Amino acid sequence: MTARDLHLSLQAGAAVPCNLNWRIEDGYLRVCSWSEHGEACTFGLWGPGDLVIPSLIAVAPLQLLALSSARVEEAEPEPEEREAFLLAQSVQTATLLQLSRTRPAESRLFQLLLWIGERFGRVNSRGVSLSFDDMNLTHRHLAEISGLTRVTVTKAISHFRQQGYLRKEGPDELLLREALPQLQRPSRGAQT
Repeated sequence: MTARDLHLSLQAGAAVPCNLNWRIEDGYLRVCSWSEHGEACTFGLWGPGDLVIPSLIAVAPLQLLALSSARVEEAEPEPEEREAFLLAQSVQTATLLQLSRTRPAESRLFQLLLWIGERFGRVNSRGVSLSFDDMNLTHRHLAEISGLTRVTVTKAISHFRQQGYLRKEGPDELLLREALPQLQRPSRGAQT
């Protein structure tokens, strides 16, 4: 792959041109679109080292946004990189679609945080650590990615903290995997 001369330094929220391919040097990008009612729909999250090829994402309108401050360089992908991107984008889209159907809302948000932590954070025996600050994961961003309201996200995160499922450890947040079964609703046939 040959890099071109175009390098961009972006602030959080800045749009990245979708007519070019980008290698992320630092920061995080979000691929999204909007419904006819103006609701955001996220199709993927990409981080340092990732190659993003907007022309291969069959969604219109499409927008590539800097989730955090980011540095990107224009790139010309090799055929195998195009295939790898298509596969990775398909997996992300399927994961986000599956998460959108998860109930209750707290479970959806918890599973989303686990997925983001496994993708961009550090995995250990207790759970995943990730930095909300480094990724600029505001409650509004989490609401848009998960399809929940900001108020629901804020309440759920407060509940996770109160229950000890989400703990501050230095600059990162530790999300405990053991909490997930407790957040699931009992099955319809379960006796109470």
